[in-house]
Amino acid sequence: MDIPLILLSIGVLAVILSFLVGNKTRTIDDELENVSISLHQETSNLKKRVRLLEEELMVASPAPEPIAVAPQKPIHAIIVNQITSLHKQGYTIPEIAKRASLSEKEVTEVLHSKGVRLS
Repeated sequence: MDIPLILLSIGVLAVILSFLVGNKTRTIDDELENVSISLHQETSNLKKRVRLLEEELMVASPAPEPIAVAPQKPIHAIIVNQITSLHKQGYTIPEIAKRASLSEKEVTEVLHSKGVRLS
């Protein structure tokens, strides 16, 4: 036998086998696609259910009354350092509040946050 004839017959067999094996992979691909679609549909249904439950909870619970408290702006670190150093120097809370342009309550809160005990 000739080598080219052997190679040609192997090639023909490979092509025929690829058509037979290709059908198996196509069925696996189709099954995987079906599973993916069903998973996506179930996820979508679950999201809808969660959204409905959230809406029911929002309707069922009474809305909390808004508290009329002015939002407190954060005090800059430089001012915090100024407050602590003035307190260490012996200044009183009203004097520190005046120098830092803050309320006495804010000054005491800053000092408490820094662990300073006021007597």
